[in-house]
Order: sequence, then C-alpha cells, then structure tokens
Amino acid sequence: MKKTLIKSLFDKIHHGGLEVVYWDGERASYGDQEPYFTLIFKQEPPLGFNVEDPLVALGEAYMDEVIDFQGRLEDALRMINDNQQYFTGNPAAGFMLKIVNGVADKLQQKRNVEHHYDLGNDFFSLWLDETMSYSCAYFKTPEDSLHQAQLQKLDHILKKLNLKPGERLLDIGSGWGWLIIKAAREYGAKALGITLSEEQYHGTRERIAELGLADQADVRVANYLDLDEKELQFDKIVSVGMFEHVGKENLPQYMAKINRLLTPGGLSLLHTITHTTEDVPSNTWMQKYIFPGGYVPSLRETMWLLPEYGFHMVHAESLRMHYAMTLDHWHENFCRYIDLIRKKFDQRFVRMWGLYLQGCAASFRVSGLNVHQILFSKGLNNDLPLTLEHIYR
Repeated sequence: MKKTLIKSLFDKIHHGGLEVVYWDGERASYGDQEPYFTLIFKQEPPLGFNVEDPLVALGEAYMDEVIDFQGRLEDALRMINDNQQYFTGNPAAGFMLKIVNGVADKLQQKRNVEHHYDLGNDFFSLWLDETMSYSCAYFKTPEDSLHQAQLQKLDHILKKLNLKPGERLLDIGSGWGWLIIKAAREYGAKALGITLSEEQYHGTRERIAELGLADQADVRVANYLDLDEKELQFDKIVSVGMFEHVGKENLPQYMAKINRLLTPGGLSLLHTITHTTEDVPSNTWMQKYIFPGGYVPSLRETMWLLPEYGFHMVHAESLRMHYAMTLDHWHENFCRYIDLIRKKFDQRFVRMWGLYLQGCAASFRVSGLNVHQILFSKGLNNDLPLTLEHIYR
C-alpha cells in the first residue's frame, strides 16, 4: 500500500525524465524523456512517511539516509516546475526550495532568527568568507573569490546609497557587522546596526572594539519596530536579507517604519529575495528545518508598496545568478569542513544543510526565484548623481 501511494506521487510526472529505484530493487521511469535524475530509496520509508506532505517526507528521508539521489537538483526542480499543473492542490508543487509563510510577531521573529542564526559563529565561520556575510555576494567576474565578491557587494550597496562622511546609516538585520564597519571606516559614516541574533551582536561588538570604531559604529539587539523615530533619524537605511523574515502581513508595517526613520530625501536600499508572483506554495520542509516564519514577496508587490509611503524608486537590479554562485561557494566550503561540522552536530544535520545549500542554488538557476536590490528615496531627491557611474566606477 505504501509503495502504491508513493508511486501515485511520481505518476504525476508527465514531462521530463525521472527514474526511481525502490527499496525492493524495482526500477521505474516517469515522464516522457530518458531519465536524467534518479531518486534512490535505500530502504523502505518509515511509517511516518506522508505522501500528503512530500516536502517534509522526502526531506526527512534524505536527512535520515532513507533516500539519496543522482543527478543535478536544478534538473529535478525544472522537472517539477514543468509538471506543476499536474500537482494542483498538492504541496509538491512547491518543491522548489523557497522560504515560506509564517507568523511574524516580534517574539516569533526573534525565535525564528535564533533557530537559524544562533547555530554558532564557529559554525558559520567554517563556510562563510572572512566577512561572515550570509547574503548574496556580487561577482564582477566568475573568477572572483567569495571574499572578494562579498566585499564588492558591500561597496556596491554603499555606493548606491551615495553614502557621505558624517551621514547617519541604519543597517536593519546587520549580521556580523561588516557593512556598518566598512561604512564607518571607509565612508566616514555614523553607522548603527541592529540584529535579533545574540551571536551576531557579540561578534560585531568585538570587531568594533578591536578596530577602535566605537565612536562611529554601534550595534544593538533590537527589533526595527522598536526603534524610536523621535530619538533616531537616519540619512540612509539599508536592509540586506531581512525583508524575507518580516512576514506577508507586515510588509506595509516595514515600509511605514522606514518612512518614519528616514529623513526627507533620504535613501533606502532593500536587498531581498523575491518571487515572480505572490503567495507561492510554501515549502514545508524549509519551514520546519531551515527558515521558520518567513515570506518571500514578489517584486511587484514590493514595488506596489513604495508610493503608498511616499517613496520613489531610484534603481532596481536583479542579482539572481550572483546568489546561485554565492551558494555554490558556500556549499563547496561546507563540504571542505564536513567532518568538523559532523562532529559538532551529526550526520543528519550535515545532510539537511547540504540539501538546503544545493537546493537553493538550483532554485535560483531554474525556478524564477530571484534577489533584487531596490533603491528608493523618501520624497523626491533632486541632488542625486545624474548617472550611475559612481556605482560602477
């Protein structure tokens, strides 16, 4: 009966080429092409294997070494995408690794951040670059190192903001603090970073102290909604990889808060993952194990919000392939230190994070998942450079 139910899931593959090797040795092919992706059941799935939620079921089976695969994940995701119409009403249509809907109240946001980011600075330092940047890098050439690309990303952002000495900069979701430190050291700004992660806070504090930047850079553990706009006003505001954690219902709240914190004519840069459409089916495996309580907005629903809060778009840029390349580097580094990570956690954790990093890279390549940098001003700003030469110089 279990095998019949599992086969009913794969029978929905009409286009592409999938081979499934079942635990009893049976091989079955699905789709209208020669198989180019193979799913292998190394043993019979457990009783808890639920075909009604194949995302969690297949993800957990991979983590537990019940299943394995041969082939490229991007080919599998492209095949799922080509067969979406046959999965109508089935969570498998959302198999592409996407960050998902969830509760976004202040307490839940902090718990969600801690679930992911407080795995430890020593863990992230193994496979991130020296900047500890856990967001899309900016590659000027395919040969750029990850570290070089991450430094280029920081400059790319700060140049877009046209950051000047003495200006007040707020970084919402400041990570391990390299952006605010670079803004203070190289651009002469007065920079404040806020994070919900204790690990990131302590790491940033230590580096600010080591560099003697306490007069120009600061970091707080705070929710952006709790900042007092009567006390704090900023010329420039940036958010990198944080907007996805706000939650669908709170997107307008985010924009309203930026409006209150930003000085007239001030600039804000939003660096966020985006979908092509709204309300994309959630990925329950990602929600359970990687990123609880998030929502990836579409580009158009984000842009739609801008005029509602007096914002004027200045520039928008897609960095989709940059993120795929970033994830490739992360996974390569992750594999280099896989034995250390296994000792710190366990084999199940290693397979879970390996699947996450590879799956996300595949999604950026084939699913339409994107990352955009959107630059906008509060009200009209007639003093901006006439061209973008200052960004790409």
